Amino acid sequence: MSASAMPEQVAAVTPAKSSAFGLRHYLICLKGIVVRECLRFLHQRERFISSLVRPLVWLFIFAAGFRQVLGVSIIPPYKTYVLYEVYITPGLCGMILLFSGMQSSLSMVYDREMGNMRILLVSPFPRWYLLLSKMLAGVFVSIAQVYAFLIVAWFWGVKAPPLGYLFVLPALFLSGMMLCALGMLLSSMIKQLENFAGIMNFVIFPGYFASPALYPLWRIQEASPLLYKLCLANPFTYAVELIRFAFYGQVDWVSLGVVAGCTLLFLGGAIIAYDPSRGLITRKQGTGGNG
Repeated sequence: MSASAMPEQVAAVTPAKSSAFGLRHYLICLKGIVVRECLRFLHQRERFISSLVRPLVWLFIFAAGFRQVLGVSIIPPYKTYVLYEVYITPGLCGMILLFSGMQSSLSMVYDREMGNMRILLVSPFPRWYLLLSKMLAGVFVSIAQVYAFLIVAWFWGVKAPPLGYLFVLPALFLSGMMLCALGMLLSSMIKQLENFAGIMNFVIFPGYFASPALYPLWRIQEASPLLYKLCLANPFTYAVELIRFAFYGQVDWVSLGVVAGCTLLFLGGAIIAYDPSRGLITRKQGTGGNG
């Protein structure tokens, strides 16, 4: 399915007014967006390889060196001493979701420059539904990458409880939604595709390293109280902890509340930003036209 075929297919199966839409039309629209995102991912094999290489480098190389230096005390949700590889696995799952969320924002900027997104956003479907469908498509691809990584880690000997691979699915979904919503919000602020790399580096690396993805929060607090406070203000911190607890069939309610709240906040901001009457897109286009 080509990039331009999906909006035409959506328009062909929908009536003129969104109020007349039935559930079938919404499902067809969602299916078209998800299938298009999956096909784009399958055609970009280097994207899949890079999504696995990043966490696997940390798991196979860095963890081997840090294992003797960074001991992990018995902290929740762990009931016994765990290897460093086991500790960082939830953070590496979060890394995949984080990079994938930023990739979603890249695809939004690309579609906006190519005109495909503009065609989609002027369709009779509600704008919030189109953005939500785009997020769901991105999360679906992200979760597939996470489980591919977990399969490789399992063969390497880094294993979670058997039911943990099922329990972690809702945590991956909610965390992926939050990070994709953040990516959507950022994409509304990126005017040109070449500016994406700078924004990505500004968000991804501080967000990832200022979190308990690689080291426990108590160690960060001992080393730098200021960095500890930054970690507590970082939404990615709570996504990592939500995933970590879910692997062991537990719920970190504080993390759940923060991730859910940030998801709604970022999604609401993205919907407003993509609203042509009051969002950033119209203001930027108007500024460009005046220039």
